[in-house]
Amino acid sequence: METNKKSFKKMFPNLSEELEGGDSRVPIDAVRTDPEVAENSMPDKFHNYDPNVVDFIRRCDTDGQAKTIIAYLQERGEVSKEYAEELKRQLKKEGVRSFGPKKEEGYYFKQSGLC
Repeated sequence: METNKKSFKKMFPNLSEELEGGDSRVPIDAVRTDPEVAENSMPDKFHNYDPNVVDFIRRCDTDGQAKTIIAYLQERGEVSKEYAEELKRQLKKEGVRSFGPKKEEGYYFKQSGLC
């Protein structure tokens, strides 16, 4: 789609104003040439973190949801049969909250200080 300046202004008036105004510039004070250094400059305690079965169970609201998670992870081979049985016993005896408090939406962002 070919467009000219006039039609661009009509379709995107605010963007056009910003582009022409020049007032919305952001200075760049630093440059990092090594991407590894750039990535490591902001520590993230969940970098390369792989949630385990208990992390998933802590997202559940009900015992039934937790049973489904355990069965699914056992089926995928991520949890052994023995460990799955142990988790189910704990679930039956003590309930879903015995694995820890519920991890609400945004849990990892909050824990890492990103929000």
